[in-house]
Amino acid sequence: MTDNDVNDAFPGITRPDSLPDDERDRALRPRKLVDFQGQEQIKTNLAVFIQAARERGESLDHVFLIGPPGLGKTTLAQITANELGVDFKVTSAPALDKPKDLAGILATVTERTVFFIDEIHRLKPAIEEMLYIAMEDYELDWIIGQGPSARTVRIPLPPFTLIGATTRAGMVSSPLVSRFGIVQRFAFYSDDELTDIILRSAGILGAEIDGSAARALAHCSRGTPRVANRLLRRMRDFAQVFGNGLITESVVSDGLEKLEIDCLGLERYDREILRSIIQNYGGGPVGAETLAISVGEAQDTLEDYYEPYLIQAGLLQRTPRGRMATEQAYSHLNLQRTNRGKDDTDANQRLPF
Repeated sequence: MTDNDVNDAFPGITRPDSLPDDERDRALRPRKLVDFQGQEQIKTNLAVFIQAARERGESLDHVFLIGPPGLGKTTLAQITANELGVDFKVTSAPALDKPKDLAGILATVTERTVFFIDEIHRLKPAIEEMLYIAMEDYELDWIIGQGPSARTVRIPLPPFTLIGATTRAGMVSSPLVSRFGIVQRFAFYSDDELTDIILRSAGILGAEIDGSAARALAHCSRGTPRVANRLLRRMRDFAQVFGNGLITESVVSDGLEKLEIDCLGLERYDREILRSIIQNYGGGPVGAETLAISVGEAQDTLEDYYEPYLIQAGLLQRTPRGRMATEQAYSHLNLQRTNRGKDDTDANQRLPF
């Protein structure tokens, strides 16, 4: 078993991508736009677009949602279908292996259906090209026959709305992006927004939590509702087994210590990344590939799921020369900056002996 296998087998609780949504996650999802917490600008604009499309009796323009995992892209897609009062079909790009897979779904859409594709940056080129025509002309190109006798037949489709979600907008081709009429970018949530989400979720779960505990939990949820809800369920377990069922600030503090999660929401693995930069590379700069190897993680995982929050928390910098730990990282880990840095290491490597 490789290091990456180990990391996948024992995912971190604060990694938004680490566990698939289950029925308990879906039970906490809001059904209407008014119940969706945070992302106020996105909500305001989308409410206008939905109302206008509904009044005209037309399908909503195609929507492109960009942002880190766990911020509510899938939830907002479902809410959009609910607000429009139309069917909702969902899939992910890796599940679309061949053009016939996409054709099979598109052949069943009804007028104004909302069709959601998660991880749209992972679409295969052949499927993406088929999607161009479907999005723009509401037609499906299908090849009948083989060899010299093959011919293309265009099958008409009812007007529908494609909602594509991605964590890596830079990997989506320009021709595909240009076909989306509405582009929205998600931001990390504030502590106030996450506190409201935790209090709402606690009510749905039937868990008792006081305001100070909710705020403490929000502060270490990495700006991500999925992480906040996951931590809430674990604190409910600790409160039930070790207390009287009430989630207090003390229960949260003890529970986070048992889970090896600090006040910023960093797990042991996050701290190992920062320590590796500081202790092995003098605080940086160090290249992403080198850093990924040193901590036993895939480079894509490092860049997509660890670095965004470390950067947002002010603990890590991306520079043209590589990753660097900030002064805040030294302070958070209680480490002292030394004179021995990467420049000294590079100089030693240049010695002829």
